Amino acid sequence: MAARDETTGAGRLTRDTSGRDVRRSTETKASFKTSEFVAYIVVFIGILIAGNTIESDGKGNDFFTADKVWLYITLLTFGYMLSRGLAKSGSREPYTDHDNH
Repeated sequence: MAARDETTGAGRLTRDTSGRDVRRSTETKASFKTSEFVAYIVVFIGILIAGNTIESDGKGNDFFTADKVWLYITLLTFGYMLSRGLAKSGSREPYTDHDNH
């Protein structure tokens, strides 16, 4: 079946030749709408707080130095970006133009 596009006041409609709505899809949800993003932000802030509050043991040894903090943040960011890339790689969020009405 061929699809044709029509423009109406409500926006763009996509219907097949029999007049039925054609399912369209976006990629996955926007990243800021996901639970992974919230978890990323919470852990990111937690690492920064831990790096600032964990002090030395009294003998001059700092257990959680700035280089470790930034290493963990870099690894966290890499993991988050990898998970978002995998999420976007093949999944789609279906919709029709009439879903908003």
